[in-house]
Parts: sequence; C-alpha cells; structure tokens
Amino acid sequence: MGCLPSTSNDISVVPTRPHQPERKKSTLGGAQNPIPSHYREKRKTKQGLPTSQARFSLSFCFLTVAHKGIIMVRGKTQMKRIENATSRQVTFSKRRNGLLKKAFELSVLCDAEVALIVFSTRGKLYEFSSSSINRTIERYQKRAKDVGISSKMVQDNIQPVKEDTFTLAKKIELLEVSKRKFLGEGLETCSTDDLQQLENQLERSLTRIRARKNQLFRERIEKLKGEEKILLEENTRLREKCGMQQLDLSSTRKQQLLEDRQVTEVETELFIGPPETRLAPKP
Repeated sequence: MGCLPSTSNDISVVPTRPHQPERKKSTLGGAQNPIPSHYREKRKTKQGLPTSQARFSLSFCFLTVAHKGIIMVRGKTQMKRIENATSRQVTFSKRRNGLLKKAFELSVLCDAEVALIVFSTRGKLYEFSSSSINRTIERYQKRAKDVGISSKMVQDNIQPVKEDTFTLAKKIELLEVSKRKFLGEGLETCSTDDLQQLENQLERSLTRIRARKNQLFRERIEKLKGEEKILLEENTRLREKCGMQQLDLSSTRKQQLLEDRQVTEVETELFIGPPETRLAPKP
C-alpha cells in the first residue's frame, strides 16, 4: 500500500534517518583509506532504507490513510452480465480456468467422477473429465431416468392423498362454522330461514339428548333395583341364620338348667374310731 500525497492542509512529516554513530575511517599501514562517497550512495541504493526507517514510513502511511478516512477494500462483484465485451472475456477466461482447476482437484482429492462442459458466448467448447465424459453423461442420463420414474410414481401416489386432504380441510372448515353457529356465534350473516333451520336442528338435538338421558336414568334405576333385590335376599339369609343360632342357644340353656335342678344323693357313712381301724379290711 503506497502513501497518499498530502495536501496543503495536511501536516507533512518527513521521516528522518535515525542518528547513527560515526564510523571510524579504516586505515591501512597508518594511512587513511576512507570508503568512497559514490560507493556508499550506491550501496544505500541497493540495500534501501534501514529496517527501523522502513517501519516508520509504513506506520506513517497507515496513519495518513486512517486520518483521511480512506478505507481500501476489495469491491464486491455484482451478479449481473458484464456489459464491456473485453472485461467479460477476461472474466470468462479467469473463471473458466479456476473452474477447471477446481474440477481437477475434486476428482483427484476426493476420487470423484467429474465431468465439466463449458460453452463460451462464441460457441467454443471447453470440457474436462476425470475418466470419460461420454460414460459420465450416460451414467447421468440413466440415473436421471430412474429418478424420473420414481418421481412419477411418487406423484401418482401423492395425488389421491392431496385430494383427500383438500376434501377433509373443507369438511373441517364447514364443521367449524356450524359449531360457531350452534354456540350462538357468527349469526350476523344468517337469514331468517337459516336461523329457523338452526333452531329446528337444535330442537332435534335436544330431543335426542333428553331421550338418551332418560334411557341412562332407566338403566340406572334397573341396576339399583337389582342391587336392592340382592341385598334383600342376603338380609333374609342372614336373618334365618341368626334365628337358627338363637334356637340352638335356647335349647342348650334349657338343658343346662334341667341338669342344675337335678338333686344328686351322696352316700355318707358314720364311723367312730381311729383311722387305722377304718382302713383295716373287713372280715
């Protein structure tokens, strides 16, 4: 990037060569042998500026450009036809060579089968193929034919599904409208006949709802009656069982009372004398 020329309003800064210590003149045999001035100028011209001075000059140029608000960037190419024929031909040549290079790199690096065909505006052919361009074209045509057949089959199968989807969407829309009308919404666009028809339909719906409700009530009553009958039978069975147990208990108690009333006689003997005499056996 070169330095921009400064105007009269800009502050010009001239880079100066940094101070260097003076070199001692070389002497040979006691005599002074200085380096010729033209040789020093020639050597400076070959070597250029010192590193520090070159860096200072580059920094100065950058600051000057930044101070003036100039930003040098690469322009973005507009995607439209180039009107200038020469520029168009130059761009075509550059882009064509780059495209051919990229195709070659793709075929080598990725082991891909690549075929490239380019026709210029004058009808000149440029082509590239990693193996055989005719074989690649035949392979493409076969693949495209298979894909076309598969696509046709898919389209044939999808068409009925699309029609069914459209029909269902229409039905859903009509049902939504009817639902809003049944809820009393969106009645502004309804005429008298429409409202009368809606009322009749609501009456029929209420009749069916009430009939179904009464049927459920009757079924519930019948079920409760059946449960009541089962409970009554169970209650009767338990009562009978309790009555038999009471009879058994009363008979057992009566027998016990009779046994208590019976008087048992106990035989007693009166004996006077020592116990040994009593225990002695009788003759």
